[in-house]
Amino acid sequence: MPFTPFHFGPGGLLAVATRCSVSFLAFCATNVLIDVESLYNMVTHQPRIHTFFHTYVGATLAATVVVLAFFPARWLATKLPRWPMLAGRGLPIKAIAIGSFLGAWSHVLFDSIMHSDITPLAPFSDENSLLGLVPLGVLHAGCLLAGLVALAWWSFRPNDSPGRAHEN
Repeated sequence: MPFTPFHFGPGGLLAVATRCSVSFLAFCATNVLIDVESLYNMVTHQPRIHTFFHTYVGATLAATVVVLAFFPARWLATKLPRWPMLAGRGLPIKAIAIGSFLGAWSHVLFDSIMHSDITPLAPFSDENSLLGLVPLGVLHAGCLLAGLVALAWWSFRPNDSPGRAHEN
């Protein structure tokens, strides 16, 4: 499921629960970057949909790319007007890194549970011992519930929104 919103639920809950010490934007950006690989593999009719970026090694590389991309993005955002959509310009790099790496590793974890073509520990192992660990419906419901709780929590604590907590 490329670009699935189910991955975002746990990230939203982490961001709200840590009072924005975890960047939800970086969490989501890393998840989307990882799933670009799946989209490419589907469009080009590859035999496996979840390949390199769906391993812990590949996901770590994707997270690193996202963190590094935030440096020029934050600089550029400081040169633009103070639009609400650019509120992330004040996010600390630590929050971006934590969000990005948690997004990457949770993506591999959740997809390992639900997709049979993942080898999360490659190149060290071709096994996926997590496949089917949790029923798919329970996994999706848990991610959705995390997102709903995050949205409700954020709605009642607007001063903790990611843009306002660290804006300069």
